[in-house]
Amino acid sequence: MVKIDDAVIARMEKHGHKYEVLVDPDLAMNVKHGKEVDYSELLAADRVFKDSKAGEEQSPEFLKEQFETDDINVIAKKIITDGDVQLTTEQRRHFLAKKKNEIITMISRNAVDPQSKTPHPPQRIENAMEQAKIHIDAFKSVEEQVNTIVDEIKKIIPISMDKIDFAVKIPAVHAGRCSAIIHKFEIKKEQWLNDGSLVAEFFLPVGMKQDILNELNSATHGEIDIKIIE
Repeated sequence: MVKIDDAVIARMEKHGHKYEVLVDPDLAMNVKHGKEVDYSELLAADRVFKDSKAGEEQSPEFLKEQFETDDINVIAKKIITDGDVQLTTEQRRHFLAKKKNEIITMISRNAVDPQSKTPHPPQRIENAMEQAKIHIDAFKSVEEQVNTIVDEIKKIIPISMDKIDFAVKIPAVHAGRCSAIIHKFEIKKEQWLNDGSLVAEFFLPVGMKQDILNELNSATHGEIDIKIIE
């Protein structure tokens, strides 16, 4: 359980009523982005407040009426996801820097220069973001922001988030391991043959092409048929 001195307030207002919980800032941001957390570590107190600074609590009966549950974890999740997490200036800077790095990493792994068909290095992407004066929202997920950001930095550098359509045939002895690899991506077709081999078609971000080719060839010792569907 996070110490009260280290906790921040997550606050939601609904129909004129205020609901506050004291939470670990890092875990609260994970909840905000849809990740699973240990609520015993998230909450500094198993209570919901009207005003946490004054120590005024909402009654259990009122909470059950408003949230249709008396489960503090469910109520806290609702307050965090639908409300605001009150971060300090330092915490906000920390989360913005972390989110910026995650966005740069995702773009670097998933996008390419359409002229050379090679990935852009992270520093080039960061420079383009700075030139484009990109605004990053600490409370939105990387996935919610990345497409808009790519559209903006297209004005600075040539960049594409296109996907490649891959078809593979994998021998039975390697099929299980390779199935786990390709299921990280969008599967278009999949068929297990009578001999245990796997035939599949999947979409892959163009910037990850070489990495995945290397991974599949390594996993099968080269015993794999790979075709790019034009």
